[in-house]
Amino acid sequence: MKYSFIQQHKKTWPINVMCKVLEVKRSSYYSFQQRHQDKPMDPSYEEMIDWIKQIDQSSDHTYGGRRMRVALNILGYRVGLMKTKRLMREAGVQVKRKRKYKVTTNSNHKLSLYDNLLERKFDVGQSDQVYASDVTYIWTQEGWLYLAVVIDLYSRKVVGWSMS
Repeated sequence: MKYSFIQQHKKTWPINVMCKVLEVKRSSYYSFQQRHQDKPMDPSYEEMIDWIKQIDQSSDHTYGGRRMRVALNILGYRVGLMKTKRLMREAGVQVKRKRKYKVTTNSNHKLSLYDNLLERKFDVGQSDQVYASDVTYIWTQEGWLYLAVVIDLYSRKVVGWSMS
């Protein structure tokens, strides 16, 4: 804050006087000034942003920072991973991650099929008349976990369940 004040008023008062009044070392002010200089923008900066957008579109948003860096290096831009990630962020480019679909049902079998007796009429007049069941597959690090649940359609209470 003091450095900004000195920066704004350096044409009005001498820098060494302001540094004494504000109790700031002159070397600290000059160090601040050195760090906050406006650096000229790299002319290839905008070109790289345009290339990143084009590569992102053509790859269907699948290129992350590493692959994008390799592509930019092939195009002749020598950039590192962190700069590539920063450029991608500034360009608004993000990777769309696709989750792998896990198939849990095998319908290709010769087991007998049962008729649908309910025909989606789940309103039941009294308890213990109609039961419904379902099996859920849960993926764990040890493999698939199977959860089978039986409910009474009238009371919607769980009558029984099993896990294996």
